[in-house]
Amino acid sequence: MKYKVIAIDGPAGAGKSTVAKRLSIKLGYTHIDSGSLFRAITYIVIKLGIDINDVEAIIHHTKNSTIDFMNNSIYLNGVDISAEIRENTVNTKVSYIAMIPEIRDIVVNIQRKIAANKNVVVDGRDIGTTVFPRAFIKFFLTASIEERARRRYNELLDKEKFTLEEIKKQIIERDYIDTNREASPLRQAEDAILIDTSGKNVDEVVSEMLYYISIKGEV
Repeated sequence: MKYKVIAIDGPAGAGKSTVAKRLSIKLGYTHIDSGSLFRAITYIVIKLGIDINDVEAIIHHTKNSTIDFMNNSIYLNGVDISAEIRENTVNTKVSYIAMIPEIRDIVVNIQRKIAANKNVVVDGRDIGTTVFPRAFIKFFLTASIEERARRRYNELLDKEKFTLEEIKKQIIERDYIDTNREASPLRQAEDAILIDTSGKNVDEVVSEMLYYISIKGEV
């Protein structure tokens, strides 16, 4: 049996993970949040006090850790770290960790291994271009800088104290890093469907995606 992959790419704050999770529930697919995988590795780096320039140490500790998805949560060595990886300390460092080619290879292998045995909705920054170039259907979500900053600000409001302007600067910096890195830079796949999520709620975006999926064929 050939399992299907729905690929969702886009920059930080475009709503990828939230939409992907809702879409996976609608379709009865497994959700793979590639960003969470990179965040989990970043969390390892921060927790162990590893210098982000010490690539050898980062690779070593990543290979000696177990990262898995269960019930829409991500686990590191059997411990649920879903909340910890959303902290802003992780946000500010994850793009640097994601630039490491060996780390990207590890994450790609994890995703492909999961997708080999089930239908999946996968979101990230290079899913349709590098990880699953032959995905059943590809989407590229975007939104204005202001909208993305506001979403991230509201997400962090009760957890960490940052101004909206600080969050906006962080997103601009992250966009630059993600689109200019040598290993699998963020870009829209030629056959991806572009959806601007500005001013739209999750249900509206999911409905739009389901429409395109229905045109593509039975899932």
